[in-house]
Amino acid sequence: MGTVAGIDSSSQFTKIVVCDADTGAVIREGHAPHPELPLRPAPGEPAGPAVGRSETDPQAWLYSLGEAAAGGLLEGVEAIGVAAQQHGMIAQDAEGVPVRPAMLWNDKRSTGAAADLTEALGGPGAWARAVGAVPQAAHTVSKLRWMAQNDPAAAGRTAEVLLPHDWLVWQLMGRPARRTTDRGDASGTGYWSAAAEQYRHDLVELALGHRVSLPDVLGPAEPAGRTPEGLLISAGTGDNMAAALGLHLGIGDAVVSLGASGTVFAVHGEALTDPGGMITSFADATGHHMPVVHTLNATRVLRATADLLGTDLAGLSEAALQSTPGSYGLVLLPYLEGERTPQLPHTAGTLAGLRRESMKREHLARAAFEGMLCGLADALDVLRGRGVQVRRVFLLGQAAELPAVRAMAPVLLGAPVVLPQPADYTALGAARQAAWALSGGAEPPQWRSSAVQLLEPGEELAIGQAVRQQYAAIRDQTHPGAFGTG
Repeated sequence: MGTVAGIDSSSQFTKIVVCDADTGAVIREGHAPHPELPLRPAPGEPAGPAVGRSETDPQAWLYSLGEAAAGGLLEGVEAIGVAAQQHGMIAQDAEGVPVRPAMLWNDKRSTGAAADLTEALGGPGAWARAVGAVPQAAHTVSKLRWMAQNDPAAAGRTAEVLLPHDWLVWQLMGRPARRTTDRGDASGTGYWSAAAEQYRHDLVELALGHRVSLPDVLGPAEPAGRTPEGLLISAGTGDNMAAALGLHLGIGDAVVSLGASGTVFAVHGEALTDPGGMITSFADATGHHMPVVHTLNATRVLRATADLLGTDLAGLSEAALQSTPGSYGLVLLPYLEGERTPQLPHTAGTLAGLRRESMKREHLARAAFEGMLCGLADALDVLRGRGVQVRRVFLLGQAAELPAVRAMAPVLLGAPVVLPQPADYTALGAARQAAWALSGGAEPPQWRSSAVQLLEPGEELAIGQAVRQQYAAIRDQTHPGAFGTG
């Protein structure tokens, strides 16, 4: 079939992979950071860095894309897929010119706006029923409300709103009259319903004060169009959806991503509505759905404990493996930054079970790993409790390489754990989508899966269940009702 390319435009860099369209084998790669361009701050804001601000001139994405593709990287490519950071906001006027810098997913200035919107519609339950998600600072709808409140001149000029991947696809196709997106990325805006598969224009108006044009939502294999040079451009999607496509996830697969905070998601056959707000209902890039649960505490728990013990993560892992399951009764509730699952935003961590025999560094080290993984298992159980199948768990993130994580994860998460080899799965997923659009098939191409390591819980599953029961007892005693118990 030829070659295809996948673009991963993150908040810091552009990565391009060129793949064989039939097998998925990577032929060549390119990488470039986003340049820093001068920005115009909103009225009343300082010109330099400000607390909570994360924004950019979207032209930076094009500059780094061009640099990453230099040297003929895309020569012979027949189709391109674009994946980019979710949730951002590019507000443009009627001529297609941005009215202000693009706000990125991690811009925290819209935290108050998210709370305002939640109350304006009638609370978390109303939002969950409307679009499957309760507004957070990351959501595009919250950024629209922030702009209306803090940059009303820009808000008044806004005629259309695009996401980062939408904007890049539009630019690559020569800025045509039609703007497009896909269901995966649209489901992260806070104004597109994954259950109804349609926009809620009234929520845009609630946030911004007037209606705007929004991009057409394409199907998973539907191409967005072609570049002026004739290259096919696929629908594109958000970075998490592209990563799922790159990992070949299907029904029964879940992902636990170990960043400073934790992200747990799975592929599911229907959209979930959670009035409590713990589940965010995304769509994926294949026609299925991707319910997501977040925790505020993951690898940061390990780093904090390592600092306390005067070691690093490798040393903490080594110490933890010198202890035994259950950490001699020591239990760490890892809510160091408050917590989102369960919803305990103002709480703190708890260390319980202190006895003379348990007050040793190896037991505290193991309690940190067990506490982090039990917290993530709680998030996984939120999905299981709503009928989501979890036959295996893909474990991602640098901390997944720690021997202690690998030893404990299968028994505490209660499922076989898959450790994929390091790769840019977002770019690979974008390339696989491009090959799908090029082929016109009913399903994405079955590329060769990357090498993985499979960790089975084996006979120690019962031990893991006992550790989780010990953890749950302390959790429910300390925070009764956190998960509807107590």
